[in-house]
Amino acid sequence: MTRTTRRALLTGLTAATLAAATATTATTATAAPSRAPWPTEFPLPDGFLPEGITIGSRPYAYLGSRANGAVLRTDLRTGTGEILHPGAPGTATIGLKLDGDGTLYLAGGASGTARLVDARTGSLRTTHTLSTATPTFINDVILTGDRAWFTDSRNPVLYGVPRGGRSTPGVRELPLTGDWVQIPDINNANGIVATPDGKDLIVVQSNPGALYRVSLRTGVARRLTLTGADSVLYGDGLLRIGSTLYVVQNRHNLVSVWDLDLARTRATLRRTITDPRFDVPTTAARHGNRLYLVNARFTSPQLPTTTFTGVAVPL
Repeated sequence: MTRTTRRALLTGLTAATLAAATATTATTATAAPSRAPWPTEFPLPDGFLPEGITIGSRPYAYLGSRANGAVLRTDLRTGTGEILHPGAPGTATIGLKLDGDGTLYLAGGASGTARLVDARTGSLRTTHTLSTATPTFINDVILTGDRAWFTDSRNPVLYGVPRGGRSTPGVRELPLTGDWVQIPDINNANGIVATPDGKDLIVVQSNPGALYRVSLRTGVARRLTLTGADSVLYGDGLLRIGSTLYVVQNRHNLVSVWDLDLARTRATLRRTITDPRFDVPTTAARHGNRLYLVNARFTSPQLPTTTFTGVAVPL
């Protein structure tokens, strides 16, 4: 066999081998089973009385209970959940946020407290007394800078709790001034987010349904001008993605989506999100291209036998 003939034969064998391997790979890929879609609705324990939800970088949602302060961890891939933190009689978890270091910050409602819980083990790390006023209702929380900031729905003040192991001294009280007008005997400050630059906060006043930009330095609140709707009545949880603000309006069973201007003085209504599965949703969290919400069902009996669900809608 000449050198040229040998080279041609080897080239042909190599090409045939590669073609066979490619065909096998293609067949294997075609035969591989498709992944089951993640559920868009999942059950919560009967009588759980949910209100808050937070999601980190991993596909797990953490939900708080108004019944006893427990925290439920749900796998978004399967919809199955387990109690991570058992809570205790006389406590509540309203809003909550997950920090990157694995700490959950829990708003304690009428107890006037903020609790820090290990998101891996569910153990209680520490409890901060934020308010001894009567009444008080520590409602929601956002993480920004070196502190976690909590709203008090019954008093015109925000509370800043040091984050993680930082040595920042004590809990900081930030009275709300400027345009803020506290209305007695109803829930006022509720959901809270940071502005894109992290220098200020945006707080929703559930009644009469207004949005405020609050200076982290002074506590001065400036009411945002709304375009496209008169108010965000029943505004509850807030979620900000870039310059887009999502406002969960619980008893209206909708999420209003707003564009913030550069000065954070105006919000323009872009659209609303509704779904027949909404049953007084209170707060929202994002994972991927979905918005996850919990149904608090405030218009239904709040009994140990009452059923509750979490739902997901396209972002």
